[in-house]
Amino acid sequence: MHKVTADRPWPLFDVEATRRIEQSAAPGLPAHTLMARAGLATARLALAVAPHAKTVWIACGPGNNGGDGLEAAVHLQRWGKQVTVTLCGAPEALPADAATAWARCVQAGIAVSTRPPDGWDLCIDALLGIGAARPLQGELAATVATINGGSAPVLAVDIPSGLAAATGTGASVHASHTLCLLTLKPGLFTAQGRDASGQVWFDDLGVAADLPATALLGGPPDARPRPHASHKGSFGDVAVVGGAAGMGGAAVLAASAALHAGAGRVFLGPLDPAAPALVAGLPELMVRDRASLPLERLAVACGCGGGDAVAGVLAEILRRSDRLVLDADGLNGVAATPELQPLLRDRAGRGQPTVLTPHPLEAARLLASTTADVQADRLRAAQALAARFGCIVALKGSGTVVAGPQRVPCINPTGNGRLATGGSGDVLAGMVAAALATGADAFEATCAAVYRHGALADHWPADRPLTAGALAAAGGPG
Repeated sequence: MHKVTADRPWPLFDVEATRRIEQSAAPGLPAHTLMARAGLATARLALAVAPHAKTVWIACGPGNNGGDGLEAAVHLQRWGKQVTVTLCGAPEALPADAATAWARCVQAGIAVSTRPPDGWDLCIDALLGIGAARPLQGELAATVATINGGSAPVLAVDIPSGLAAATGTGASVHASHTLCLLTLKPGLFTAQGRDASGQVWFDDLGVAADLPATALLGGPPDARPRPHASHKGSFGDVAVVGGAAGMGGAAVLAASAALHAGAGRVFLGPLDPAAPALVAGLPELMVRDRASLPLERLAVACGCGGGDAVAGVLAEILRRSDRLVLDADGLNGVAATPELQPLLRDRAGRGQPTVLTPHPLEAARLLASTTADVQADRLRAAQALAARFGCIVALKGSGTVVAGPQRVPCINPTGNGRLATGGSGDVLAGMVAAALATGADAFEATCAAVYRHGALADHWPADRPLTAGALAAAGGPG
């Protein structure tokens, strides 16, 4: 069993792949082996996360996830815990494996009730597994409400009941810990998954995954110290084009972030002539007339605070920029102007890497869809954008998804709600541009910048407010 942490990458598998892995392993194992292993793993983790719990409520559902909980009940009672099992559904309707676990519970004399015990110290959520496809209703919904209304720790078996394993959507149990079994599922790490899952643990039940991963949970980028024999030209040049009237701060934030993330030189090409006044505290930034920028030799971040004014420069930016990060109003401009979209797609054929950094509404505009559709399947939406425009896409949000043509998508494990502040997206655009400026692979550079952006928030001192300006200034390259 492993604690899932952000210090290494992890392969993720959707429901179909998980089923195939399970089916390929089953013929080589005695009957009931995987459920017995799952129950034992659950019981052991229950002892670890709630060692002083005396009264344990195990809420079991009508399928094999419930069977895992029933197996755990046998072990916990044997180890001296006061265990009460509730079962949503009739025992005689349980599938064969779960029915075996039910018989073991009956033989062990475990208390079975229609209601949870009074004053439970730990709840094990074994209601629904990865096969659940419908919203919670009836007895299941009522049981989930009772679980979420309690104050004691909750350990979810495989996935919090009600959460979609592939997408992280749906009303669900809010667990303090989740023990993911056989494979790690993408839904635990994006959309509502991170809030619902708590600390995620993983046990492969002794079965090696023999299929390619559906996605990856990202790990930290390589820490590479700068060689002594280097100079500012070794780390590339960034230009930020944005900052329309009244929105110059967004462009300055992106430029500051690129500077502090390690770009060799950073130019600011503001759309508002008054914007240079905002860079007084950043003498390292070089303000240039936008028309004078040698875009063919630069990594360009375009759109931050661009307003309507950015529409007039997008065609030139798309044609000329060597490497490009398109953010905010740059994305909106492309979405609103169909004739710009072929220019964006053509960049890939010319070997000009492009990274799009949309939030869900901007992604929806580019896909001619809705925010709800994007959030309903963030992996699919990011991959659809990458395929449509031949770009790398960082779909921002809880569990930012980085996708690219012919690339296994990566879900970022870092970041928290403190990033929900004005300007943090501009900071990310600058950090991505700095990573692109080094000449690194665009997908890997984006994953690295997104990871570092989130890690800054994760390690931010609790007594210091996290503003975008402070985030930009802290965004070192290592």
